[in-house]
Amino acid sequence: MQWNENNGDTGVRREPCTVRIAITRDVSPAIARCELTHLAREPIDLDRARAEHTEYEKRLADLGCDVQALPAEPDLPDSVFVEDAAVVLPELAIITRPGAESRRPETASIAEALAPYRTMIAIEAPGTIDGGDVLVVDRTVYIGRSERTNENAIAQFRAALAPHGYTVIPVTLSGCLHLKSAVGLVGPGTLLINRDWADASAFDGLRMIDVDPGEPRAACALLVGDTVVYPAGFDRTRARLTRAGIRAVVVPVSELAKAESGVTCCSLIFDT
Repeated sequence: MQWNENNGDTGVRREPCTVRIAITRDVSPAIARCELTHLAREPIDLDRARAEHTEYEKRLADLGCDVQALPAEPDLPDSVFVEDAAVVLPELAIITRPGAESRRPETASIAEALAPYRTMIAIEAPGTIDGGDVLVVDRTVYIGRSERTNENAIAQFRAALAPHGYTVIPVTLSGCLHLKSAVGLVGPGTLLINRDWADASAFDGLRMIDVDPGEPRAACALLVGDTVVYPAGFDRTRARLTRAGIRAVVVPVSELAKAESGVTCCSLIFDT
């Protein structure tokens, strides 16, 4: 927590000032051995992936985030994708139990990084869940039923969040890795969605913007304040966001995308 000073007639008053944290992790030199489910393996240019990640971190900083970068994990190929290791809410952080066994060692260092900011609980076996399957919209938490996330973990989320007034809604997925592959939060009560990959009926009452039919992977978007961080290469869908009055800034992610990732995957963003 930081503090602002306010000089009034009665003297100096110190007021709390919110800081927006973005936890990231450098790209592992082993990223070419990443887990893949729906994509064919392609060569990943490590230098280019690192350059993309640096540009991504710069964009977060430009949008007011205090970027806290963790060192690369040479033995954990997917570890740059920190979103999957935790879900951070104002009241607490939930440390996940990733669906891919190779990714479970990633959570310890993320828990350590979050310890100064949040009380934590952890998902326990036999539950498995990736943070990329969790989309928070106000007091509703949507969780994708995916190959990485099971019903036991969804039940644990529901039990953990009920005392804090959250509603948990499961979402049926088809043809994609994570919920956030199919649905992105792009504004207050506003989603960007690929209806072929996610059951849109789960989001009744919310405004939905459909991705361009020729850009099925275009739904993953990262809302930071009132700006959407958006992947390059989906110009037709980005035009739809613009017509809807949504400001989007573009980042290159072509190499990182070969590891079945999106712009949400590479950060955990929360306010102190």
